[in-house]
Amino acid sequence: MNKVILMGRITRDLELKYSGSKEEPIAVLKFTLAVSRKYKKENEVNADFINCTAFNKTAEFISKYCSKGQMILIVSEIRNNNYIDKNGEKRYVTEVLIEKVEFCGSKNTNSNDTSLDNTPEEFCDIEENVENENLPF
Repeated sequence: MNKVILMGRITRDLELKYSGSKEEPIAVLKFTLAVSRKYKKENEVNADFINCTAFNKTAEFISKYCSKGQMILIVSEIRNNNYIDKNGEKRYVTEVLIEKVEFCGSKNTNSNDTSLDNTPEEFCDIEENVENENLPF
């Protein structure tokens, strides 16, 4: 079984492209997902940058509803491909092909509009001598 589940942030603005014939164009979206590492070594980046590719309706959906900096979860598979570059050398590429995408975090994570902000109010200090009966919880 070849299944990969990744959660991370989109690293740049998305650019949807179309390939194939003019009668049946295929939507293609390539982007990088920054996935946090569990542990960080000193002087090392705390994320892996994973190249991802989506096709057709999935590519169009991500392009329309996601943006740079947004946290998403993807279900995908890994593909190893090779090709000959313009210098005649064989190149190997590992890609993550997206099958499914889900939003993570709050709806307004990327928005400057705070009118819909659902962040909790600040905590308040409770005096030390307050009896349990007077606590608000």
